[in-house]
Amino acid sequence: MKRTYAYIISLLALISTSDIVAQKPAASEPHNGNIMAHKPAATEPPDTVVFPLAIRVGIDFAGPVIYLTDKNNLTAEGYLSADLNEKRSLLLGVGYANYKYSQYNYSYRTNGMFIRAGVDFNLLKPKTSMGKYWAGVGLHYGISVFTYEIPELSQENYWGMTTSSVPSQAHWGHFIELTPGFRAQLFGNLSLGWSLGLRKMIYSGGSKDTRPIYIPGYGLSANTFSAGINYFLVWNFRYRKINVIIKKEPPQEPDEDVTPQPNSGSGNNQKMEP
Repeated sequence: MKRTYAYIISLLALISTSDIVAQKPAASEPHNGNIMAHKPAATEPPDTVVFPLAIRVGIDFAGPVIYLTDKNNLTAEGYLSADLNEKRSLLLGVGYANYKYSQYNYSYRTNGMFIRAGVDFNLLKPKTSMGKYWAGVGLHYGISVFTYEIPELSQENYWGMTTSSVPSQAHWGHFIELTPGFRAQLFGNLSLGWSLGLRKMIYSGGSKDTRPIYIPGYGLSANTFSAGINYFLVWNFRYRKINVIIKKEPPQEPDEDVTPQPNSGSGNNQKMEP
C-alpha cells in the first residue's frame, strides 16, 4: 500500500513539473519572435530639395526692336506670373498693338489691347531647375479688343475711279495659344527667356466681308493658325520656399566581368598508368 502511494505521489509531481516547463516561454524563439513581429521596419527618409517659388514680371523687347525697322508695326507687351508649385504657374499677359498697312488702292489701320491668361508647365526636374531655369510649355486663352478703319479705298469701274472709306469700327476676337519656351537666370533676380507662340483662331471679330485684316495679339486674321516669337527680360521676386521630394535613382550595379580560371590541379587528378 505504501508503495502504491509512493507511485501516485511521484506521478503527480512529474505531471505538475511538466506543466510548469510547458508554460515557460522559450529562451530564444518565441520571445524574440514576438519582438521582431512588432518592431517597425526601418525606412530611409526621402531625398528633398528646397525649391523657391517666385512672382515674375516679364517685358518683351522684341516688339520695340521690330518697330525700329518697321514703323508700321508696333507691339508692346508684358506678363505677370506666380508659381503655384515646382511644376505649375499662373500667367496673365497684357499688350498693345498698332498696325498699319497700305497698298496701291487702300490703306488700313488698327490698334487695340489684348490679354492672355493660362497655365505654364515646367518640364525640368526640380533638382535641375532649382527656380533658376525653366523649360516647358504654356497653354493660354487670348482676347483682343480693338478698332480698325480704312481711311482710303479706291476702286475703278465703268464710270472711272471711285474713292471711299470705312469709318472706325470696334471689334473683338479670341484665340488659344501653345507657347513652348525657355528661361534662364542671368544674375541675381534677373532672367532672360524666349517663347514661341502657336495660336489657333476661334473668332476673328467679323463676317467674311467685314473681317479685320489684323488682330492685335494674334496677327493676320486670314490665317487659321498664327506663329510668333517673344524675347522677355524677367524680374523674379521670391516669396516662399518649399521642400520637394525627389525620386532616388537606383544604384548602378557594377559590371562583373567573370572569366573562367583554368583548373591548375586538373593534371594531378589524372591517373598515371604504369
